[in-house]
Formats: sequence, C-alpha cells, structure tokens
Amino acid sequence: MTLSIQFMTMLAMVSSGFYLGIINDTYRRFTPYWKHKITITYLLEIFFWASQTILVFYVLFRVNGGELRFYIFAACLLGFAIYQVFAAAIYKRILERIIQVITGIYRFFARLVQALIIAPVKWMLMVLFTIVLRIAKIIGSILFFLVKLLFAPIKWVAKITFHILPENFQKYLHKIAGFYSTITNIVYKWMKYIMFKRR
Repeated sequence: MTLSIQFMTMLAMVSSGFYLGIINDTYRRFTPYWKHKITITYLLEIFFWASQTILVFYVLFRVNGGELRFYIFAACLLGFAIYQVFAAAIYKRILERIIQVITGIYRFFARLVQALIIAPVKWMLMVLFTIVLRIAKIIGSILFFLVKLLFAPIKWVAKITFHILPENFQKYLHKIAGFYSTITNIVYKWMKYIMFKRR
C-alpha cells in the first residue's frame, strides 16, 4: 500500500471506531425494552455485531481493497477510545433529547388522531348502533302486535270450537296437549344437557 492509502486507511478506521462507539451506545439505549426476552436478545446481539462488522469491513474494502494489518485494529480501537473519552457523555445527552422530542411528537400525533378520527368514529358508531337498536325494537313491537292481532280471531275460533266439542274429545285434546308439553320439556332438557357438556 502507498503512504496515502495507509493514511486514508488509518483515518477510515479511526472514524469507524468512533462510529462503533456511537452505534453501540445507541443500541444499548434501547436494549432494556427487550432484555427480558432472552432469545430476541441473543438474536439481536448477533445481528447487530455481524452487521457492524460487515459495514466496517466494507469501508476497509473501499479504502484499501480489504487488506488487514495490525495497525488497522489499533486505529479502530483508537477511534472507539476517542469517542468514549471526548464524545460519549455529550452524545448520550443528545440522544436522550432526540428520543424525548420524537416521543413528544408521537404522543402529539397519537392524541390528535384519537381526538379527530378515532373518538368521532366511535361516537358515530355508538349513535348508529343505538338508532338501529331502537328501530329494531320498534319494528319488533309492531310485528308482535300484528301477529297477536292476526292470531286473535284464530284463538277465539279455537276456544269457541273447543267448547262446542264433546267433553270426551276435550279430555282427549287435553291429554294430547299435556303429552306434547312433556315431550317438549324433555327435548329442551336434553338439548341443555348436551350443550352444557360440550362447553
């Protein structure tokens, strides 16, 4: 390698070490959100360091064709140390400020969407549901009244016809009605028992 390429390599690796300090602190800032999920933590750690290694090697490849020397690692460590000594505290404060600003913007827009879209839609749906429910009740009441009105003459005719029939036949109809009621109750109990067992 020529002297200029070596100089560019040193500068690139010092910058890469500085960058690794920044990206590492950024990543560590968010690790508490998934630290209790061990599998996700391991996968993210592997992905993080693999991606950063590939990125640094790509930078090295662009500068000197990917040739590795001892001073390259030393330059990378030097950049990381410079960051830790001179810039880590400042960057962490800036990062916290950026997070607060982004969080504030997110909360503002979330409340805006809640107030302008979600709340009115919920209110409209509630009003619509109430109107539909009341209309259904009114229609149900009207239909029930019409059914009663239609079946009233049939009921009267049936009562008159029943009283006209002979007494023996009336007793026979009473027995049939009682048998039908008993069968209905048995079927209902069995259905209830089957449904309860399935649950």
